[in-house]
Amino acid sequence: MASGARRRLAVYLIVILLCLLPSHKAAAQQVAIRANALSWALLTPELGVDVITGERTSLLFSAFGHYKPYGVNSKMWGLQGEFRYWFNGRPLTREYIGATLVGASYDMNFTARVYAGTAIGLGVIGGYSFILGERWSLDLTAGTGLMAFRQKYYHAGDRYEDYYADEVSKPNTWGFKFFPMKLSIAFVYIIR
Repeated sequence: MASGARRRLAVYLIVILLCLLPSHKAAAQQVAIRANALSWALLTPELGVDVITGERTSLLFSAFGHYKPYGVNSKMWGLQGEFRYWFNGRPLTREYIGATLVGASYDMNFTARVYAGTAIGLGVIGGYSFILGERWSLDLTAGTGLMAFRQKYYHAGDRYEDYYADEVSKPNTWGFKFFPMKLSIAFVYIIR
């Protein structure tokens, strides 16, 4: 994928996430860092920063990616933002629901098929955060949504460039799919 397209994807995600920011100020700002243990086990590290934005709201920004996990010919990176509404009146504690926005760039080769492109999606999430200590918690999250993708799809033995007379490699597949947007078992450390 061209670096210009990557930059546009990152800018779109940032603009949309900034639009989701609440217009009021939180009385006491708290920030937490998190690591998704489930994605690390799949060799796709994910790190995030959770910022409390109100008495019942928070924003999470995370980045994830991998390069040839378990020897599979696959490269991927992405950004994800989440707006969370906490039911008990104290962010980062107990149950919540929210909205998520994710964008990713990928180049994967599975079972002699190649998928290379970008995807952006919007979905809903829900979860529960267990307090483990004064600054530690365990966060379980699941969510799904609609993913839009634009990619080059072909068989590994094909010479994809032969399909185009002007030698410009263009995406040949696009569409929408319901997709799991989030599945997370995250360890959270609250910074005061």
